[in-house]
Amino acid sequence: MAIETYVLGGGCFWCLDAVYRDVKGVIDVISGYAGGETPHPTYEQVCAGMTGHAEVVAVSFDDEIVPADVILDIFFTLHDPTQLNRQGNDIGTQYRSIMLYRNAEQRQKFEEALARAQTWWPQPIVTRVEPITEFFEAEQYHQNFFAKNPNQGYCLAVSVPKVNKVRAAFAKFVR
Repeated sequence: MAIETYVLGGGCFWCLDAVYRDVKGVIDVISGYAGGETPHPTYEQVCAGMTGHAEVVAVSFDDEIVPADVILDIFFTLHDPTQLNRQGNDIGTQYRSIMLYRNAEQRQKFEEALARAQTWWPQPIVTRVEPITEFFEAEQYHQNFFAKNPNQGYCLAVSVPKVNKVRAAFAKFVR
């Protein structure tokens, strides 16, 4: 087993969490905050847009079950990487599209995935590829939010379509 962890942000972390928990080979998904300056931020601080952090997930997966390229292609499928500092009605730098790498190998994989995804999107991709400095785990009520709140309005309106889109595009990797 070869475990890898990628830190990815593409809008609200509830959607990324919901999608990745549905993928075979994904061992864990942790919602959190990264890419900013404020130590140990709260959800309210991040939502206010004053911390510099993005809502992200740390996706740990077994690349012998689900290849890294699939994890990254899912990322570029589940959100619109051409929207700067937003995803739909979620507006602000906390919702930016970002890939945070831990080493040169991750950086290379992220840049290759971005180039591959650019061939699918007619507009320029604005996803940032940056080194990770710190990852702060989000409050417990954000972890596995979709599974715990399937009838919540945001989940029904925003998360369900993203989950369904990924299920259709990556059916052989869905649990």
